[in-house]
Amino acid sequence: MHTPLPPIDHLLGIGLHAVALAEAHLLTHPPTTITDKSAKDPVTDVDIAIEHLIRDRLHQAIPQVAFLGEEEGGNPDAPTLWVLDPVDGTVNYHRGLPLCGISLALIHHGRAVLGIICLPMLNHRYWAADGHGAWRDGAPIAASTTTDMDQAIVAVGDYGFGDDVADHNDASFALHQHLAASARRVRMLGSAAVDLALVADGTLDASLTLSNNLWDMAAGSVIAREAGALVIDHDGSAHGPTSQMTIATTPALREPILAATRQATDGILLRT
Repeated sequence: MHTPLPPIDHLLGIGLHAVALAEAHLLTHPPTTITDKSAKDPVTDVDIAIEHLIRDRLHQAIPQVAFLGEEEGGNPDAPTLWVLDPVDGTVNYHRGLPLCGISLALIHHGRAVLGIICLPMLNHRYWAADGHGAWRDGAPIAASTTTDMDQAIVAVGDYGFGDDVADHNDASFALHQHLAASARRVRMLGSAAVDLALVADGTLDASLTLSNNLWDMAAGSVIAREAGALVIDHDGSAHGPTSQMTIATTPALREPILAATRQATDGILLRT
């Protein structure tokens, strides 16, 4: 029997308040330390501070909901949980590139039902919840209506890092090659939260990421979905926590996007 979800408007208000506090911290506290959690995977003192701030605020407001953060973990198996990436695009953030954001989602029985993405350096805040549409700075947003790949701007997620990324990066190279031949432009922005938010508001026509970390994708998947984009796995099935890949696209581009993905990933085991 599923545990009932508290009112979504109430949860959205709690999440927006917590993210606003974190945004203020990020904008007023530049990073002073940066360390590598693993090869090429950095974390700053601001990432840690924001995770603490949001976790504590959420627990204070609604202690019965579990929490999972990228930096310090939590309970990924809880039936209902908040999922946070405190700074998605840490390398961009540390170098002063404005393409980075705070990404907070609510997962209920395996489905992302609420998402908030704050892009502090771009002065934008996105949010969405099941059945409530997608919003940016208080105004409704919608995915693009582009119908032809030769007019499409498509983002591709970062190359992988670590000891076992050869296949992942081979697929990324191939994906760029296939998309470059058909799309108007291909971009690599360095933040899944930014990619998905920009698909939701129609700035991008599609984004493709060869992974599916929950804290990276959950919030943006809700926002893009509620804005009218398709959010799917590499095989065209609906996107969820166990998907191997995260594709968000305006509906008319579904088939050419999936065709490029199939060609690029043929015979390659994607990393989750």
